[in-house]
Amino acid sequence: MSEQPDHPPSPDRTPASVGKAAHVVIVGAGFGGLSCAMALGGSKVRVTIVDRVNYHLFMPLLYQVATAALSPADIAAPVRRVMARHRNIDTVLGEVIGVDTRARRVALKDGGHLPYDALVIATGSVYNYFGNDGWARHAPGVRTIENARTIRAKLLRAFEQAETEPDPDRRDALLTIVVIGGGPTGVEMAGTIAELARHTLHGDFRRIDPRWARVILVESGSKLLAAFPPKVQAYALETLTGMGVEVRLNTRVDHIDETGVMIAGEHIEASSVIWGAGIKAAPAREWFGAMAVDRQERLMVAQDLSLPGAPGVYAIGDLASFEQKGKALPALGQVAKQQGLHLGRALRRRLPQIKAGKRVRMPRFRYRSRGDTAVIGRSAAVFVLGPLHLTRGIGWLLWGFVHVYLLIGFDRRLSVASQWAWRYLTSERGARLID
Repeated sequence: MSEQPDHPPSPDRTPASVGKAAHVVIVGAGFGGLSCAMALGGSKVRVTIVDRVNYHLFMPLLYQVATAALSPADIAAPVRRVMARHRNIDTVLGEVIGVDTRARRVALKDGGHLPYDALVIATGSVYNYFGNDGWARHAPGVRTIENARTIRAKLLRAFEQAETEPDPDRRDALLTIVVIGGGPTGVEMAGTIAELARHTLHGDFRRIDPRWARVILVESGSKLLAAFPPKVQAYALETLTGMGVEVRLNTRVDHIDETGVMIAGEHIEASSVIWGAGIKAAPAREWFGAMAVDRQERLMVAQDLSLPGAPGVYAIGDLASFEQKGKALPALGQVAKQQGLHLGRALRRRLPQIKAGKRVRMPRFRYRSRGDTAVIGRSAAVFVLGPLHLTRGIGWLLWGFVHVYLLIGFDRRLSVASQWAWRYLTSERGARLID
């Protein structure tokens, strides 16, 4: 278990006096962390949320920022604004660098610390380059606003450069985009880029036809959307190929550099390479020393979401490996949200007794799927809930309803819904800025 070395006392960064109240520190303002905080809102428990950024990001729609469909403000909300009505919740902008489980405090990068009675780790995940971390420089993944804006700028700039490029081979390279990974992120990205080229940008250029763009989706496995039923997988493949996307299954990436990618011994020159091939837990393991993790480096948690061997510490969301019916739950927003709500409600009821020294048994967490969904293109999406498999227009409507509903704030729901409706009618996109 991690213990901090002897050093001069660090300042307590807790924003408000805790007094005799129990104090919960939540690291991360994603789906899990924010849901846990909301469940604790208005209680007698003091809550401090700490994150490196000051906003909650709706990551499932981040790819639409990368493809010029939405702006960052449409899918991000300041944490302070979201929590404004809960007077027992404070926010700290800072980076956690360690946890002293014996002293029960979180160490911050600025030299300060946050004491806790219960600690919730909800730091999420990052893309997994499977030992080839140098590829991240040339093939960014869509996990941050900064990366999404970088991808958007590269995509739009490539079309602008192709417009004035006299060399046909160089022009073809500029109009080639490679997406790596056949899961929901890769499928959504490839389909949306194809729509951008074939519908949104069509007619805007004088010397090139954006429909010349070559979109290649590379998947090392034998199927797209491997976690979905075979009927849905076949529909996704058929729809993407119908949109002009080159789908290469059973194909591994050998190398990525500034010129493009090497796949199956073939070098493909491309202006943009986008990574969506897998994720792993965000760095947090080192905070706790020799802690059990799974293949995605996720912390193994008990059935009540506690971290074995770390009293008062819980892990939720993409960071946590939680087994149900013999299988680890997937890294999905709805899993993190349910875990956060469950843990927050349990801590709300039991933490005061725990602080008072009483033995309290925390309830087990049980996940209930609300359906899995992925969008492929215009009026083309999939929605799976048990035996219910919906595709085409009705799947697209359900996908849109679920995502709008999950957005935080009525103004963002209204903004995104109206933009989608306008885009459906006109194929126009409102965030086509190179910055």
